[in-house]
Formats: sequence, structure tokens, C-alpha cells
Amino acid sequence: MSARLEGGCACGTVRYALSDPYDTGWCHCRICQKTSGAPAIAFTTARRDKFAWTAGEDQLQTYASSGFGHRRFCGRCGSLLAIEVAFQPDEIDVACASLDDPEAAPPAFHIFCKDAIGWAPIDDALPRFDEFRPNTRGLKPGQTSAE
Repeated sequence: MSARLEGGCACGTVRYALSDPYDTGWCHCRICQKTSGAPAIAFTTARRDKFAWTAGEDQLQTYASSGFGHRRFCGRCGSLLAIEVAFQPDEIDVACASLDDPEAAPPAFHIFCKDAIGWAPIDDALPRFDEFRPNTRGLKPGQTSAE
């Protein structure tokens, strides 16, 4: 792995490493809001061959949060660590705040802005999309919803 980044859960049980993250952005969808208790979550993407669980993989729990994806979290402390979606089988999305150095993966866009919470305004100049971005990998051209 080049430019190796590491991260993990709040209690330190589950750890991971990745390299060459890309496609980092904010998600404001209701599922992200409900599973995190936050108005939005920033995720970065890694190719599966550049990602590895390095400790505590046996403590990972999985929650099928939609018909097309599931979330991985620490079974001890509940920290959300990753999302895996069926339409991007060779990739994993990692919660940026779980990185040891979250500054290493700054977001470049916002998705599901139609669900953004009014008291948590989006206060930057990054591109905004009401659903998935057009031309999201794994979706058909022009498709903005996974279902």
C-alpha cells in the first residue's frame, strides 16, 4: 500500500488500513443521519485491494441499512466504520472521522442534499446533489438512485 492511512473505532478494538483514497464526500441521506445520529457523514472510498481490516475483524457487526448496502461497525463501541454497496463491489466506503488523520481525506462534494437538515446548513462551496451524483460508478448513466 502506498500513502497508507489507518483508522479504527472509538474503543480501539477494530482497526483498518487503506491507501490511495478517492471520491471523498458528505452524505446527508436519512440512513446516514439515523445510523450516526449526525446531520451528515463524510466517507472516502478505497479499492478493496487497497483496504484491510488489521485488528478486531471478529468484532465487526453488519447492518443491512438498505436494499443495496450494509454498514460495518464495531460490536463493542458501536462506531460506524464503513459502508459497502452492491453496485460498487470492488470498493469500500470508510467513515472519514474514523481515520487517525481525518484531514488526509477532505470531502469534495455533498450527496442527498434533499435530506439535509435545516438547522445544520451546508456552508461551503462544494458541489451539491439531491441524490447520488450523475455518473456514480456502478449506476447506469444518469441514474441517481440505487433502487
